[in-house]
Amino acid sequence: MSSKIHLIYKRIPNRVLEREDEVLADIGDVVVAKSEFSGMLAPLFVNGVKVVDNGYKMVYFAFIGRNYDILKVYDEKGYFKGLYVDVLAYTKRYGDTIEMLDLFLDIFVFPSGEAFLLDEDELEMALNYRLIDKKTFDFAYSVANEILEKLKRGEFPQEIVWKYEWRD
Repeated sequence: MSSKIHLIYKRIPNRVLEREDEVLADIGDVVVAKSEFSGMLAPLFVNGVKVVDNGYKMVYFAFIGRNYDILKVYDEKGYFKGLYVDVLAYTKRYGDTIEMLDLFLDIFVFPSGEAFLLDEDELEMALNYRLIDKKTFDFAYSVANEILEKLKRGEFPQEIVWKYEWRD
């Protein structure tokens, strides 16, 4: 196992983020790594609360073969802000490389369990500008809705998410 993972995070139409992250655990179809937010043009606020900003830290969970990832977000002082879930077209692995394709929709879950679906406007715009087709649009919503339903039933996130914390 490598102590680093090469992440290729793609976003339609042509945005690609690549970085090397420190691996905390490599458990076959789940890779747990840590990283820091950088390059954001503006902080992300959800329901009036700043939840992501440059300098914030994350422990992320890449679920190979699944259509989402989970980021445990911590502020610059190390306080847990919540879970950030990206809806993805795919999560693939090639050796020490993970590749994901983002489908715009995101979910933020506060420590209280309150969840918010984010970026519906971006998904709608992608459809309107024909960057995605209706099938992809519907697929993104089906993944998000399934996650929200599992969250309500206490079946999400997986137990592994609570086993890892940010540590410098």
